[in-house]
Amino acid sequence: MTIRVRAPATSANIGPGFDVVAVAFDLWNEMEVGEGNGEPVDETHLAVRAFSRFASPEGRSFTFTDRIPRERGLGSSAAVVALGLVAGAIAAGKDPHADELLAEGLPFEGHSDNLAAALVGGVCLTWDGQIARVADDVPAAAIAVIPQERVKTAEARASLPEAVPHADAVTSVVHATLLGAALASRNELLFAAAASGDRLHEPYRAAHAPHLAAIRNDPPAGFLGATLSGSGPTVIAWAEKKRVAETVAQLAERFPDHEVLQLAVTTTGAGTA
Repeated sequence: MTIRVRAPATSANIGPGFDVVAVAFDLWNEMEVGEGNGEPVDETHLAVRAFSRFASPEGRSFTFTDRIPRERGLGSSAAVVALGLVAGAIAAGKDPHADELLAEGLPFEGHSDNLAAALVGGVCLTWDGQIARVADDVPAAAIAVIPQERVKTAEARASLPEAVPHADAVTSVVHATLLGAALASRNELLFAAAASGDRLHEPYRAAHAPHLAAIRNDPPAGFLGATLSGSGPTVIAWAEKKRVAETVAQLAERFPDHEVLQLAVTTTGAGTA
């Protein structure tokens, strides 16, 4: 039996939703699992390890199509884990709930926000091993500004302090509340108010993404906000949907050494291709 699956790119946090919120984008990695060709299986591969949570990889072949940039903050590792989990469940003839897939994948991914969105699509919240998809879209157009440099999640997380000033915590709570209200109501103005209000992680990771400050300090046409995508270094510029073409053009002109990519939200998570 041949199994073909795909999993989407994701952007975690959306500013103040640190370690809770993520959105899935219409940019996909794929994996094909087929009959083995006699070559040994690389059982250290993240997708194969995730596959093994449900079915044995022995006697199988694994072929990958990678479109999500690696170590850029767009959930490439979460997508790989999601591919393995979904394919393994299919191979085992199981149909587990998304929360079960999340639990099986966390030992490999470590943080649940990207993996939750990769599994179910849309805009998700995750906490205490649970997933809630709260919206099918975001009230803004997403434009990824992707540098050539890479950032490892572990290194970026190591830059975070153990404690933050009380005032910074309050500011983040306020803006996280605004973000939730914006997503639930699809309100562009609330989303703009929320997007750039994080004080828990972005100030400490900004050194790896100098274009975050550059975009905020000199915003392009139609600009609503900018957020660090996960641990970076990709920045998501959020724009008015009616002006997104203008925003993309201006960002591409300003950042010629970066890939500037408009990304649509997908309502579909990892599954058969």
